[in-house]
Amino acid sequence: MKSTTQILAKLRELMQRVKVGDTTSCVAAYIVPSDDAHQSEYQCAHDERRAFVSGFDGSAGTAVITTDSALLWTDGRYYQQAEKQLDENWVLMKDGLTTTPSIGAWLAKNLPKGSAVGVDPRLLSLRAWKPIETELTSSECQLVPIENNLIDEVWGEDQPKQTSNKIINLKLEHAGIPVAKKWEVVKKQFQEKNVEALVVSALDEIAWFLNLRGSDIDFNPVFFSYLIVTNDELLLFVDSAKLPSDFAQHQAENGVKISVFPYASIGLEISKIVAAKESKIWIAPTSSYYLSALIPKSRRLQEVTPICVLKSIKNDVEIEGFINSHIRDGVALCQYFAWLENQIKLGKEVDEISGSDQLEAFRRSKDKYMGLSFTTISASGPNGSIIHYHPREDTKRKITDQEVYLCDSGAQYLDGTTDVTRTLHFGEPTDFQKEAYTRVLKGQLNFGATIFPAKVKGQVLDTLARKALWDVGLDYGHGTGHGVGHFLNVHEGPMGVGIRLMPDDPGLQANMFISNEPGFYQDGEFGIRVEDIVQIVPAQAPHNFANRGALTFKTITMCPKQTKMIKKELLNDVEIKQLNNYHQQVWDTLSPILRREGDDFTLAWLKKEVQPI
Repeated sequence: MKSTTQILAKLRELMQRVKVGDTTSCVAAYIVPSDDAHQSEYQCAHDERRAFVSGFDGSAGTAVITTDSALLWTDGRYYQQAEKQLDENWVLMKDGLTTTPSIGAWLAKNLPKGSAVGVDPRLLSLRAWKPIETELTSSECQLVPIENNLIDEVWGEDQPKQTSNKIINLKLEHAGIPVAKKWEVVKKQFQEKNVEALVVSALDEIAWFLNLRGSDIDFNPVFFSYLIVTNDELLLFVDSAKLPSDFAQHQAENGVKISVFPYASIGLEISKIVAAKESKIWIAPTSSYYLSALIPKSRRLQEVTPICVLKSIKNDVEIEGFINSHIRDGVALCQYFAWLENQIKLGKEVDEISGSDQLEAFRRSKDKYMGLSFTTISASGPNGSIIHYHPREDTKRKITDQEVYLCDSGAQYLDGTTDVTRTLHFGEPTDFQKEAYTRVLKGQLNFGATIFPAKVKGQVLDTLARKALWDVGLDYGHGTGHGVGHFLNVHEGPMGVGIRLMPDDPGLQANMFISNEPGFYQDGEFGIRVEDIVQIVPAQAPHNFANRGALTFKTITMCPKQTKMIKKELLNDVEIKQLNNYHQQVWDTLSPILRREGDDFTLAWLKKEVQPI
């Protein structure tokens, strides 16, 4: 646990010095979001400001510091982690509970009238800004942009530099569609929406649209940049030293010319476009308040970008790559679980870190491997009940035959991104562990087999995955499904499946890829999650939803689900057939590869694990 006493003291001293506008008032509270200037889910070390000030390093959370309080809002995935990482200076605000006020509501209630709340306008999206501003205004307080980031001033010379790694071209054999064709689709939407320019700040959207990839953020193949798209120009704001040596050839192969500007000049160029053009300018509500405020409200089209939606619907080449990368990944997973079971049987010591290192080694041997897609969640026993647990030297446990082992992992390949969770017990699970596992599996099977109308919002389907747990009063504190990028971010919008509404969800459509991952977590004892990646595909339904179109899911993850953990009497005949059919498919897909590679050891393990129940 990190002590934050001195950090908070320095921050509060700075807050007293900051004057609001032309007044003598100082900042009564300061908000520290998780975001970087691109509202990325994960950050490079330079942008981990909320982790620096609070000690909590989960991927989601917002810190609020007043003259005498320090509070952290985070969701159900991170309650346990935050309780362990926050020191005595902090109060955990459990976001998502009905008893927890919003940030704006808490500030409005606890600050004197006329107070100013400061935040770096580059780090808060317009969508996050607006409700806080509204709630503060109702109590005669105000939300004010503070240009100089106060956390950076406290951090000083110890703050890591922003990463600036080389960019690579993603060849058309992997990307599938040239930039020119993507641009044509975007320009058609310009006509429909009567806009003249699109400002793009989301790093994965820029990488996908330009068929480029980077490594500025660990596990995410993106690079720090902005993009402005007009009918005539593509303006890329990036450190030009990062561009690949064959960037000119890349542009020619993709049928476009890309004009390069300094990264920091984005604000100036937006202001020029606002002055030069008369029509509306498109910018996502998830972009920063800073960028949005440069465009007069009457001139803004504030909607999810067309690139975001296009990116989520995979083209034929991307689909083939997704399927093939998951097959290679499935071989690596089977090799790991076979190795791990044998190590435990032989009495050899394996802990959460050495286990995840071995899994990475198996993946690294596969064709087109580029790295992990997130830090492996290798969690034994009580650590598994921390939903997004990452093992460290001071927290790692041995993986034994006495505890449930949860392994959530994924990789980046040139042709796809993987994310898979399996939960295993190498000894004898308790009756309750088996019941919980079986109910999670029932939810996963039912969700994966459902037929639904085209463009239905993902939120509508969430209950299907929870019902078997809800029947006995159990639940899980995270979403059921997230989109997955193609050699891009492992969590991708704008669609998703969860209890909360995804405000930009365009509705589920064919050839989107999402996760299917219900779970259950017994605090301080064990965790269970079963996760596959599924492709949305057309389905046959007699009435076809009045010609709206029927869709269903096709599982592309190839790895057995441990049948030892199942209470068979809780599964119905349809579910048993579904599981057996899946295991037959895994066998038919992976066994020829293992035979060809001469891996008889893993082949024997796989044959044991796919036996029908």
